[in-house]
Amino acid sequence: MTNMKAVSLLDRTIPYAEGRFAQVLVWQVPRPVRGSNHGFKYSLAYVVDGVCVLRYDNEAGKGDHKHLGGVESRYVFTDLSRLLLDFQTDIARWNDENRNH
Repeated sequence: MTNMKAVSLLDRTIPYAEGRFAQVLVWQVPRPVRGSNHGFKYSLAYVVDGVCVLRYDNEAGKGDHKHLGGVESRYVFTDLSRLLLDFQTDIARWNDENRNH
């Protein structure tokens, strides 16, 4: 398994409305990314009018976290289904709180 390379599991752009979309990228990796304790590397972004307003990722060294506006906070990863559900929930919340945007 040590020679296994990262395998793309998800690579999707999901349109929401004009100027609004989510980019969902998930890979299965042979070893956890430094700072994480699971076998996935991910980058989930919600973009509104060219600005990333919400992002979940686990870049090496930082581990699992999310960005909402200018605030970065820890994210507790349990599994991919929960990650995607939490991301969708935060998108819905952002859209509700920014209806006039």
